[in-house]
Amino acid sequence: MIISKKYSVKSLFVSLVLIFFISNAYADNYLKVMLYGDSLMAGYGLPQNENLASELSRNFTDGPALKFINASISGNTSKNGLSRLDWSLGDNPDIVILCLGANDMLRGLSPTLTSNNLNRIITKFKKNDAVVILAGMLSPESMGPDYQTEFDNIYPELSEKHSLIFMPFLLEEVALQKALLLPDYKHPNAQGIKTIAANLRPYIIEAIAKVK
Repeated sequence: MIISKKYSVKSLFVSLVLIFFISNAYADNYLKVMLYGDSLMAGYGLPQNENLASELSRNFTDGPALKFINASISGNTSKNGLSRLDWSLGDNPDIVILCLGANDMLRGLSPTLTSNNLNRIITKFKKNDAVVILAGMLSPESMGPDYQTEFDNIYPELSEKHSLIFMPFLLEEVALQKALLLPDYKHPNAQGIKTIAANLRPYIIEAIAKVK
């Protein structure tokens, strides 16, 4: 009877150890997709289950397992994004969706400064072996033609320089569409987030294929 108990305890211990290692193996068997941006991706004015990370999670239930990490912070400029980057690299994302610069533009900051900050962010993510999707922003005409041209060129130029996956405009089909925006007419509402997620899908699929 004593021997039987010993074997039972040993068997239980071995089973628990196996479950632990198997669970960890399955838990790590996913690709981490990081959203690195400002309020446009953070989910400003929306409950957490309606933000972009949550919506993208619902859009990718088939295929490889993906874990979406919402590393976007409302109000961030490209400089803010650069200053907190080393901390975010600790998550070791496989794919990064980068969209910063809108707040730089709204503050009238130099496009050269924005470009330099984004360049450093991209370089660090790539050194960390992440596949980068660069989502562009566009300046309104009210900023003046010279500023508009210089700012709008930031994203395609960086995309070409670093051979990135490039989404020309994060708010495609959403900007200026009142039905898809919050009352401030700047940030996407829940329906707007669904449109952004649908537009991002092919770029994410392309990125998945490039993960080493």
